[in-house]
Amino acid sequence: MSKTTIKGQLVGIKIIVWNYNDASKLYGLGFYGKPLGVRKPRTTDFNTPLILSIIEALYLTEKGLLEVYSNSKLLNFNELFEICCKNIVRCAMLYNVYRDLREKGYIVRSGLKFGADFAVYEKGPGIDHAPYLLHVMSVNEKINPVELVRAGRLSHSVRKKFIIATTRNELGSKVDKIMFKWYKP
Repeated sequence: MSKTTIKGQLVGIKIIVWNYNDASKLYGLGFYGKPLGVRKPRTTDFNTPLILSIIEALYLTEKGLLEVYSNSKLLNFNELFEICCKNIVRCAMLYNVYRDLREKGYIVRSGLKFGADFAVYEKGPGIDHAPYLLHVMSVNEKINPVELVRAGRLSHSVRKKFIIATTRNELGSKVDKIMFKWYKP
């Protein structure tokens, strides 16, 4: 354990960083998590716990920036991944895509309010608007054309490009992406 490792507590499928200073520090490293009760933080200077998704926590654990505890037991990456997979059907696929985007320097947030898996920022929330909405699919999955048009219309209405990322439901699988742009003939 390094002195700079931040500690988080597993609560359901979320991880809470209770220490306010650690919460601010982690958020400041790349807009990880959401400060409790702060809708749109304008700064990293807040005095509240930080709530992380389990996907974010997996990435931060893999990077050695976060230690996740369940009660008083320290969970390693594989144990946390197992908990994730028991609770989230597409855990490996979501993690593969999240990791791929983070490694390329993007800020990845939940896209649930847009009907997508992820909203992807180039600079970060509060700095720019997310230019991309991303949906994760299995490489073997078929897509309904109506769903594709629906996703394209929604992303166009909120001025975002729609991306489908494909991968396998196995940790470390290759990620491919297809970006759609609304076309009016």
